[in-house]
Formats: sequence, structure tokens, C-alpha cells
Amino acid sequence: MCLSIPAKLLSISGEVPLNRIGKVSFGGILKDVSLAYTPDVRVGSYVLVHVGFAISVIDEEEAQFVFNYLKASDSADDLAPRELA
Repeated sequence: MCLSIPAKLLSISGEVPLNRIGKVSFGGILKDVSLAYTPDVRVGSYVLVHVGFAISVIDEEEAQFVFNYLKASDSADDLAPRELA
């Protein structure tokens, strides 16, 4: 199973489309990601990031839905199986 996480694009560096790098924020955690697969993305957009690549552009509503889902699932840790001592 693959998982991609939404992030907000804060800045873009590089001119050549395959070498463009974006600085993104995952709720305050900043990372650099490749923008090779999203050539038309603009600063301020939300992107889905998978293994260091922005793989698609999504709207803010969809990004907020995923953020809220991930925050709510944090409480699911209580339901995870525990190892026996």
C-alpha cells in the first residue's frame, strides 16, 4: 500500500522542469520535494507528496479533509494490538 500526504507548497527553486524543487509544509514540518511530476504547480497550492515527490495537485478542501482524518486517527493508537510482556 502506498501513502501520500498533503503539503502546502511554500516556494519553488530551479528553472528546468525536471530539476525544480519545492519547499513544502506538512503542518509546520518543512521538507524539500521534487516537482518533476507537477510542472504546473504554483506557490500556495497543496500537493500530495509520496517518497519525496509531489505527485499531484489537490485543492485546499481535500487537503484539510486528509489533515483532519490523520489528526482523528491519532487516537486510534489506543486500539493497536500490544505485545505481551
